[in-house]
Amino acid sequence: MRTRKLLPAASAAGAVVALATIVASAQGPAMKMDAPTKAVAVLIPTKSGGPIAGTILFTKTEKGTRVQADLTGVPAGKHGFHIHEFGDASSPDGKAAGNHFDPKMAKKHGDPSKSDVRHLGDLGNITADDSGKATYDSTYEDLPIDVILGHGVVVHEKADDYGQPVGNAGGRLAVAVIGIGKGM
Repeated sequence: MRTRKLLPAASAAGAVVALATIVASAQGPAMKMDAPTKAVAVLIPTKSGGPIAGTILFTKTEKGTRVQADLTGVPAGKHGFHIHEFGDASSPDGKAAGNHFDPKMAKKHGDPSKSDVRHLGDLGNITADDSGKATYDSTYEDLPIDVILGHGVVVHEKADDYGQPVGNAGGRLAVAVIGIGKGM
């Protein structure tokens, strides 16, 4: 019974896809887009994150991708700073962002200043002063902008100690989604 009811809907959906394909091909070749050279992520505090705010900029340079962050409202001290699997800031605890971004399947957390295998999303720590201001500026040869688009950035409650499996950095104070930056 149920299959018979779905057949007309499936046929209609197929017709819509076929029509869209015909219209698209009639409009000529697809528009070619260059790879983005800038990306931006704007922090959203989690339920426990307090007044954290700021932006993270990703800029393509000759040496790789430069990551610059300018944050306010961060508790004084070091905080784990990572790119996560999902650009999903929908959960109040920030856990919808998933685990550390690891497309190379390194399966080992690590210090980005060392040459060891590490999750691609392991950016180390960001340090806030007593006024809550935190800045970060590092360049990564192995962090292409087009690969990280749509993923998340997380500021954790504690310092990343580079222990396994994810650095023992605790809960999530803020989450951001990486999007294409203006000027593309």
